[in-house]
Amino acid sequence: MDIWGDIKRTFKEGSVLTRLIYINIGVFLVLKIIGVFFYLAGQPAQLAQWLSVLSVTQDLLRRPWTPITYMFLHSGFLHLLFNVLGLYWFGQLFLFHFEGKKLLSVYLLGGLVGAGFYILAYNIFPAFNSVYGLLMGASASVFAILVAVAVYDPNREIHLFFIGRFPLKYVAAFYVLLSILSISTSNPGGNIAHLGGAFWGWFYIKRLQKGTDMGDGLVSWLDKFAAWFAGVFKPKSKMKVTYKKPPRDDHDYNRQKHAQQDEINNILDKIGKKGYDSLTKQEKELLFKQGKK
Repeated sequence: MDIWGDIKRTFKEGSVLTRLIYINIGVFLVLKIIGVFFYLAGQPAQLAQWLSVLSVTQDLLRRPWTPITYMFLHSGFLHLLFNVLGLYWFGQLFLFHFEGKKLLSVYLLGGLVGAGFYILAYNIFPAFNSVYGLLMGASASVFAILVAVAVYDPNREIHLFFIGRFPLKYVAAFYVLLSILSISTSNPGGNIAHLGGAFWGWFYIKRLQKGTDMGDGLVSWLDKFAAWFAGVFKPKSKMKVTYKKPPRDDHDYNRQKHAQQDEINNILDKIGKKGYDSLTKQEKELLFKQGKK
């Protein structure tokens, strides 16, 4: 069974949502496998710290890539599972109304705004003065997608296990309220990031309804980057194509030149005997072209 071939095919042919899910799962597996080798070597695995958003601004400035990488990073299987399920469920609802490029922009920008809320909170509020925090996970991006589709289609009903059908606006409101209440009880940094993602989802749809796509610039930049990246690794053809003119037959060339000159001479004789107005349209055009050479 060509499992790897099937994965590559579905990743290449799948939607943006499929690719985001694959990337999250792939990053999790790769980092866990690398962590096994660190464990066997008796060394602590520091990859999570290098890819997570740090609450200390001095350390964050030394790792500027982390506001992007953290949103594909997960601490454990259950953390990954719940985020991937949320991404799948709410991503499907989002794609019912919008194209994949908008989903990608909401995911990335929602994650970035979530990281921004987290960094500001840990450097403003006294409760975090002595806390050295790490932020990882796709939940801020998932919240952005959930709130975006809930704002756009608030009365759309979804089925919740053991509860029944509820309008999407109440589901989004419940998760946002739960994140607010959980700040003081568990995972304050993650819940603050959730609120940042939720804010971006709301703001994005409100601006989109007024005719402005706040993620359009990011998508255009990503398209250009992807084209450049593909061009870098695309093998260049070593085949050189040259074009050669067919050899000219001097005898035919001279014969054509003499025939053309004879025709010009006849036209000039006609002008001398009957005047220019006696020439036909074709004769005038030929004389004009000859005069431009």
